[in-house]
Amino acid sequence: MSAPVFMWFRRDLRLQDNLALEAALRSGQPVIPLFIFDPAILGSQWTGVPRLAFMLKGLQALNESLAPYRTHLWVEDGDPREVLPRLVQQWGATALYYNRDYSPFARRRDAEIETLLDISVHGFDDAVLHTPGTVVKADGKPYTVFTPFKKQLLTLDKRPLVEGYLDKGHFAKTKSAPLPALHDLGFAEPNTPLPPVGEAAAHARLQAFTDNAIFDYGEGRNRLVAQPWTDTRVGSSYLSPYLRFGMLSPRQVYWQAHEVYPLAQHQAARESVETFVSELIWREFYMHILYHFPHVMGGSFRSEYDRLVWDNNPAHFAAWQVGQTGYPVIDAAMRQLQAIGWMPNRARMIVASFLTKDLLIDWRWGETHFMQWLIDGDPAANNGGWQWSAGTGTDAQPYFRIFNPVSQSQKFDPDGEYIRHWVPELRGVPDRYIHSPWQMTPPPADYPPPIVDHAAARARTLAAYQAIK
Repeated sequence: MSAPVFMWFRRDLRLQDNLALEAALRSGQPVIPLFIFDPAILGSQWTGVPRLAFMLKGLQALNESLAPYRTHLWVEDGDPREVLPRLVQQWGATALYYNRDYSPFARRRDAEIETLLDISVHGFDDAVLHTPGTVVKADGKPYTVFTPFKKQLLTLDKRPLVEGYLDKGHFAKTKSAPLPALHDLGFAEPNTPLPPVGEAAAHARLQAFTDNAIFDYGEGRNRLVAQPWTDTRVGSSYLSPYLRFGMLSPRQVYWQAHEVYPLAQHQAARESVETFVSELIWREFYMHILYHFPHVMGGSFRSEYDRLVWDNNPAHFAAWQVGQTGYPVIDAAMRQLQAIGWMPNRARMIVASFLTKDLLIDWRWGETHFMQWLIDGDPAANNGGWQWSAGTGTDAQPYFRIFNPVSQSQKFDPDGEYIRHWVPELRGVPDRYIHSPWQMTPPPADYPPPIVDHAAARARTLAAYQAIK
């Protein structure tokens, strides 16, 4: 066998439209598909067991998709800065190919690896539509407001899908080895029911969404859907877990939306497709923000808000975590998160506003909790969303705009279906009290009263934010 090259899979668990894999296969050398379990990531407080379980199933699906090419994932456990030099020597490899990540940790690690290896190292911007640094203002500075970022991005040519390369190159023939289970990595199996996993499942989900639901996305995305993987009344696209682990590329999603846009039969349907593309661009925006402003990992984008005095009541935080706040829509969403590792985006905004504005608890506490439970937990999008809700970020929700959990519940779960599914104590509560059961006489005996008064909490929060102005 001629000298091989490594394709280092990370958050790009697919074979199709994979920029690094295409380049590796077109190199003309045998390609060894590699995955490394990094103890620094596994031991991070941000590592969530539901997301890890989803990733392991994704690795298994990737391994199965490699079988027709008479190869398998080569799996290692250890610090990549130590593993890769050893593997290069062991295999006599001449190059390493990988797709970039934009967290400060990943960028530091990858920069160190490039200096450690005495072979060619090729990184690719596969996780985004446009390389960070290419969507900038006329003066070359990055955008920090979404709308002009979006307008500029939409004017730029989009990379077409890369195709045809799987049959042009060849993989190195490696022996099959069992992938580790969660217990092998030191984690217990979660009770979280996972959606179908892998590249084929991701494409099936994308196809099902763009066949019909995308044309109702403008309204549907705000539905508080209790069972996203089985409910046929699609609200969200449910593509976020697949994008998180690269079982789909953002280009595949963008071009699929572009393809169905002419099929929209009325203005509202066209606007729904445009809204979906905007959400894809929000994902892109937060990745670019993380790249240009790495301080957002751990600090407010607008640094003056680092002076904000939070209340950080541990009992209130614990009640929020487990869905015992006395506000039904908050409790339903937080119980859904721990049950299935996911919640609708509207629910994420409601519970984030409640934590930061009603409870006056540091957004970083919520950011970490989400990363520990969400199967689609992405550092850039999660950070951006939390800072938006807290009013500390780029396109921040103004600090004085504070979601009312009752009116949000009434608007987006008018019949209380979402609440009754996840808060069974309230299933017998009449419709007129389902959003504010404390107003019943007597109130439900087995459901807690509100842990804060929204009006008083709002006044306290406004004072705290105004104090740093």
